[in-house]
Amino acid sequence: MSTPHAAPTPRDSPLAHLVFFEPCIPGNSGAAIRLAALTGAHLHLVEPLGFDMSEAKLRRAGLDYHDLAHVTVQPDLDAALTAAGTTRVFAFTAATDVTLPEVTFEVGDVLLFGPEPTGLPPHVLEDPRITSRVRIPMRPGLRSLNLANAATVALYDLWRQQGYDGGV
Repeated sequence: MSTPHAAPTPRDSPLAHLVFFEPCIPGNSGAAIRLAALTGAHLHLVEPLGFDMSEAKLRRAGLDYHDLAHVTVQPDLDAALTAAGTTRVFAFTAATDVTLPEVTFEVGDVLLFGPEPTGLPPHVLEDPRITSRVRIPMRPGLRSLNLANAATVALYDLWRQQGYDGGV
C-alpha cells in the first residue's frame, strides 16, 4: 500500500524552471504549485503578484502540495532568471510562428509565462535572454489557454521529451 503524498525523490536539479511573470489569478498559481510538486519543477512567481500568498483560493488550488513544491517569489524577472541559472529561456506567447512540437527541451530549461489576461509584455518578449518564443497550437480565432493549463501542457511536453524520468 502506498502513502497518498510520499515525499518526492529529489533530483540533482529541477526538471524545469516554471516562471510566472506578474501572475494575477491566485487559482492559477495554486494549480502551478501543485504542478511543480507533481513534476519536480521549480516555480518562480515574479512580483508584483495580483494576490497575497496566503489567499484562500491559492491554498485551495494547490491543495496540500504546498509543502512538496519548490516555490520562490522573485522581486523581478532578472532575479528569477538569475536564480534559474540557465541560459535557455522559452517565452510562451501567441506572437510567434514557433509551435510547441518544434521545440526540443532540456532538463533545467526556463518556461516563461505572462500574466492573465494579457500575456507577456513586449519588453519581456524582446529580452535578449529569451532563447525562443513558443506558441501552443489551438484552433484559429481563439485567444489563449488558461495560464495553469498552458504551463501544464508545456511542462509535461518537456518531461515527455525526457522519458518522464523520475515519474511513476
